[in-house]
Amino acid sequence: MDFRVFVEPQQGASYDDQLAVAQAAESLGYSAFFRSDHYLAMSGDGLPGPTDSWVTLGGIARETTTIRLGTLVTSATFRHPGPLAIAVAQVDAMSGGRVDFGIGAGWFEEEHLAYAIPFPPLRERFDRLTEQLDIITGLWTTPAGATFDYDGTHYTVKNSPALPKPAQAPHPPIVIGGGGAKRTPALAATFAAEFNLAFPALDFVEPQYGRVRAALEAAGRSPEDIVYSAAFVVCAGRTEAEISRRAEAISRDVDELRENTPLVGTPGEIVDRLAPFIEAGVQRVYLQVLDLADLDHVELFATEVVRQLA
Repeated sequence: MDFRVFVEPQQGASYDDQLAVAQAAESLGYSAFFRSDHYLAMSGDGLPGPTDSWVTLGGIARETTTIRLGTLVTSATFRHPGPLAIAVAQVDAMSGGRVDFGIGAGWFEEEHLAYAIPFPPLRERFDRLTEQLDIITGLWTTPAGATFDYDGTHYTVKNSPALPKPAQAPHPPIVIGGGGAKRTPALAATFAAEFNLAFPALDFVEPQYGRVRAALEAAGRSPEDIVYSAAFVVCAGRTEAEISRRAEAISRDVDELRENTPLVGTPGEIVDRLAPFIEAGVQRVYLQVLDLADLDHVELFATEVVRQLA
């Protein structure tokens, strides 16, 4: 099992807060530090305000050395594909080739309204996501000295020098996820090195991974070509009092958490609760860390849970 740390800075976190978690995760042996790509808090005041995901990861890239960095997930509605390809390639170079690129169609309408970002209907958002993936991978894989062209419904590229190139060849691993039955598995089969489910119920994991496996086979790829991952809220403690304190800190109820995430409880309990998800095919786990100030929480999970399952 591979374990990664995943934070939601739009809920209220500075760059320094995120850097502290990333550096702690690196020192504790987690394989990656990921962050969401949102501009508006889903609850609370969100102070001090949002931070841009790729600006933040560029900074963290220069203040870490080994841990991988990425997004769950960059919203295709936020950026044009050309500038996004440039930004991700630059952060990949700044990190020495440590970027994983998660991208999705975007879903949170309120943040688009709050920051003057167009929010097309769902079908168009998926169409734009597909074209963005075509363009971004096309720009990254065009041979040096050649140019790239693309004529899509929503985006057109003419005579692009397709620069800069990312440090990783042919490009950073692409993470795609979601619960869609057709288009999402097909996109994963075409572009992804990893397929992710966000906070899935156990009975949904195996069927959705199965759809992705079938899509991979239909695309001529092996079902084992990609990593199958899932993200879960984490609320661990050595005692019930510690678990309750951490649940209260993120405004959640312990019983509700126990119903909705396997990463709640004592270390031994979490190992047991994760077992059926592992059996269902989960190979990589993202810990959604909601209290960024509680670095002891990140350490406890690494020393008491990861040690047993890594």
